[in-house]
Amino acid sequence: MSGLLRTVASRAAPVLRGPAVPLRANLHAGPAKEKIGTVETIIGLTVFSVTILGPSGWILSHLEDYKNKQ
Repeated sequence: MSGLLRTVASRAAPVLRGPAVPLRANLHAGPAKEKIGTVETIIGLTVFSVTILGPSGWILSHLEDYKNKQ
């Protein structure tokens, strides 16, 4: 019985492990093709800030409403 289990396990193990090829990201560093201006930087930072902090601020400003709602 243990021989049968050993055979099944030895054949199933490589299939369950997945591909043997290591996955690597293709990253290339270099100078930017175009310079990003001050206006684009400010717009980008504003959008990220509103996207991240907006929902948190909404929840915190309505926290009392959530506490009283039962």
